[in-house]
This record gives sequence, C-alpha cells and structure tokens, in this order.
Amino acid sequence: MNVLLVGVGGQGTLTASAVIAEAALRAGLDVKQSEVHGMAQRGGSVSSHVRFGREVHSPIIPMGEADLLIAFEELEGRRWRHTLRRGGMLLRNLERIPPASVALGSQAYPAWDPRLEEGIETVSVDAAALARSVGEPRSSSVVIVGAASAFLDLPPGVWDEALEAVLPAKILDVNRKAFAAGRDAVVGAAGGRGGSGRPA
Repeated sequence: MNVLLVGVGGQGTLTASAVIAEAALRAGLDVKQSEVHGMAQRGGSVSSHVRFGREVHSPIIPMGEADLLIAFEELEGRRWRHTLRRGGMLLRNLERIPPASVALGSQAYPAWDPRLEEGIETVSVDAAALARSVGEPRSSSVVIVGAASAFLDLPPGVWDEALEAVLPAKILDVNRKAFAAGRDAVVGAAGGRGGSGRPA
C-alpha cells in the first residue's frame, strides 16, 4: 500500500504519517517511511511517503503509483495529483493556506479543477470544522487520519494503539474523538470499506 501525505508546515502532516506507519507496524506489516520537511517551520510544503505490506524494499513511492494521496491543504492536493495511480484515491482536506504570492495579492488562489478527479476517486473532508466540533481545533491532522483509516486495509484495533504510541497522553482522549469524527464523516464514501477499516 502506497500512501503519500502532503501539506504545509504546521498542519500536522508528519504526525499523521507517524500514526499511519505505527498502525501498519502494529498490524504486523513491513513498513517504510520517508519524509521531506522542506521549509516546514515556515509554512512550506511538506510530504511524507508511507509504504506497507508483506515486504517493502524502498521508502519512496514511484511516480504515478500512490494508492492514496492525503492532501492536508487543497493546493498541495492539486500539486501532487500526478503521483496517484489510475483508480487511486485522493483524500482532500478543504483547508486553504494561501502561499506568499496569493497572500501578497499578486496571484489568486486557484479554483479546484474537476478534471483533476478524472480516473481517480476523490473524497473531501472539512477537517478544521470536525476538529472544532470535538472541542480541539488543533486536532485536524488526527481527523484526517481517522478519515484515511476508512480506506486502509488495517485491523480497526491498531489505530487506537498507534494514537497512544505517537501522541502525548494528555491529548489522547480528545484526539480519539477527532479520529472518530474523521472516520464517521467518510464511512458513506467508503461504502463497504467503512465498517471494518478493510477495503471491499
């Protein structure tokens, strides 16, 4: 399974990547992970490759072979769309973080182009709104992990173990709620996959 997570520094992309990798490890799978921080501390682009299966030889997902692209920011989803295989899935967070050119007024934030969805499945989630609904706006990244869990072939029990392993104990309970909110938001889109966390 090839999962590519992309976003902007400060969105929790790397934390989400760590949770997914930990869940796969706890499922007894071989896991490889690679991160590109870029200018993460300054709001720059961040990406993380997570690959898991019976045997994985490289941490880098070959171009055009991502099964699941998790875009924490809308423009990053547009920018990395080409990495998906045909028939793959884009999990698109609706948050927009304007780059410097947009913030300065020299360019407009590009509108989403429906043609980007040709040949793939797209599921959108408003992670910020769901995080606020559980009382912790900073839990958006875990909301997105919860949404992603509905499409990943991992036993349901490993997700709570992964959250406990990666997150500080003092924020674990609210992030469990955030995870559940993200998962519940997409179970309809997951079809037969949403109930058990295993693709149909």
